Amino acid sequence: MQQIDRYSRQILFHPIGAEGQKKIGRSRVAIVGMGALGTVIANHLVRSGVGFVRIIDRDLVELSNLQRQSLYTEQDALGHIPKVIAAQRKLKEINSMVEIEAILTDLNVENAEELLKDVNVIIDGTDNFATRYLMNDVAIKWGIPWVYGGAVSSRGMFAAIIPGKTPCYRCLFPDIPAGLGETCDTIGVLSSITDIIGSFQAVEAIKILVGAQTNPNLEQLDIWHSSYLQMDVSNGKNPSCPACVQQQFDFLDRSSDRQTVYTSLCGRNTVQINPRNGLDLDFEKTAARLKASGEVEFNSFLLRFYPDEYVTMVFFQTGRALIHGTNDIATAKSYYSRYIGN
Repeated sequence: MQQIDRYSRQILFHPIGAEGQKKIGRSRVAIVGMGALGTVIANHLVRSGVGFVRIIDRDLVELSNLQRQSLYTEQDALGHIPKVIAAQRKLKEINSMVEIEAILTDLNVENAEELLKDVNVIIDGTDNFATRYLMNDVAIKWGIPWVYGGAVSSRGMFAAIIPGKTPCYRCLFPDIPAGLGETCDTIGVLSSITDIIGSFQAVEAIKILVGAQTNPNLEQLDIWHSSYLQMDVSNGKNPSCPACVQQQFDFLDRSSDRQTVYTSLCGRNTVQINPRNGLDLDFEKTAARLKASGEVEFNSFLLRFYPDEYVTMVFFQTGRALIHGTNDIATAKSYYSRYIGN
């Protein structure tokens, strides 16, 4: 009875109905990225009753996130709480019947298949092209549908990608764009567009879960200029696509030149360092060692270190680090080597 009451308005919607609701309740979903898009998507899917939701993100809540990232509060930002932890807490308050798994990590070649291969749909909440190509490779290899989405300024786009049926992401976007491009950190973003795109992505995911027909278009809209463009891409498969046709998964190939341990995060004056083999940092011992060199603070999720007035270093237990204050990889490597080691 509680299930029927909770989802009664959704069950009354004929394309879902009682049988569709049962399918939703048995489903497993992974959301990659818990920023503006990811928080909207997670909110909708948890309220809709998806049985299992895995949320994956590498970052922590900052004050600049609160304008558009709907699950977070000032206390999360002031407490330097990882996004997945803060989101998990809020989502459990929204629907305690949903199993929510919070994974504090950077999705990369080492963990992508393990984290994504056991779900019914993958949903893109990232702002990172390389991660999307990685998700695309996993989706094709394991035959898992996924939903792409992106938003910047007042513009956004989304598409549902079904392996074996629709063009894949690499068919639509053959190469990673050169240069930094436009990002939320360089030209801003309206919260309205992230709400809209995230909501569309959630709807496409629910269509996939209940077995309904997904949108065949790559949808693009600009809410400031009130423009809307539908591109029918149903016949857009590239007959020589390396991924979905040739089954060549460059972004899962550890020997591929697509792989990197050092990543300059676009527009953020930050370099991420992600050790391939991982570490096991003891925060108490590390903090004690670093205190002689600068201010240190830590909680059970991360350690923040201020070696000088220019740079802030954020460490996670696996040894992954965000070096804030530089976008130069060589400089970031130098800081990391100096305080953690090679």
